[in-house]
Amino acid sequence: MKTIRRLAATALLAALAIGAGPATAATPATPAVAVAPQYDTTHIYVAPEDFDRFVASFLATFGGSATKQGVFTVTPTKSLTMSQLVLTPVGSVSVFGFKTPVPYPFGAERTGYLVTDMDKAVAAAKAHHADVLVAPFPDPIGRDVVIQWPGGVNMQLYWHTTAPNYPALTTVPENRVYLSPERADAFIHDFLGFAHGKVLSDDAKAPGAEIGRPGSAFRRVRLESAFGLLTVLVTDGHLDYPYGREMTGYQVQDLAQTLDKAKAAGASALVEPYAAGDRQAAIVQFPGGYIAEIHAPAR
Repeated sequence: MKTIRRLAATALLAALAIGAGPATAATPATPAVAVAPQYDTTHIYVAPEDFDRFVASFLATFGGSATKQGVFTVTPTKSLTMSQLVLTPVGSVSVFGFKTPVPYPFGAERTGYLVTDMDKAVAAAKAHHADVLVAPFPDPIGRDVVIQWPGGVNMQLYWHTTAPNYPALTTVPENRVYLSPERADAFIHDFLGFAHGKVLSDDAKAPGAEIGRPGSAFRRVRLESAFGLLTVLVTDGHLDYPYGREMTGYQVQDLAQTLDKAKAAGASALVEPYAAGDRQAAIVQFPGGYIAEIHAPAR
């Protein structure tokens, strides 16, 4: 009888644990705060003397237009930077050329994501386990915050006093995030909850050529949300240069033609075109040091 009671008690505790598990681990639902991919910019830091060369090269490669260049304070502490927004059909970039030392932790944030409401966005990010590295602060045209996701992925969220109106993109760029196997799932879970996104694919045997390791395989997870596309590359960190340095991948129709434009505009190919999976790709470096992946659908 005692044995039966012990077994019954054990089964009850197990049932309670199973029932309580999801509730304990669950993250509360939060409102959607994304706007659209054309409002999500890669943050590019260049030396002031390289600023104009970079902007000209980027526009010559991808087309598009740039806002008027200005000099502003875009951090909550004293600093001064040249700043310009570059809008192309394949993705937008915010360019900074600091004339003063760059305050910490600026320069380490990968992207700026426009949100519909700053306070709701910060609350949602925190509910999904993001750390607030720089509390919300005003800038010349709105408000900003810098957050960090599990795995050390830094992002800036921003809100404009007057809602911007940028043209829709021809193709949506991918934010390329390199993470360890230990932190990848936590990042994916938390970011998708915040972004109200979905997994497009989770390939445990993606071709290693995509990260400079032909003949091997690695895990690659592609995500989609109203913020745009995000690709998680799960590796052991044994990467040859420049893999891991490219923050964004830009999709074009003709890779060879785009590379010709880039080289003519002062960019250099760090990784020549290669075929892997469903795309042809290359990695280039623009004047000023910005490194990007460029890809086209495989033919």
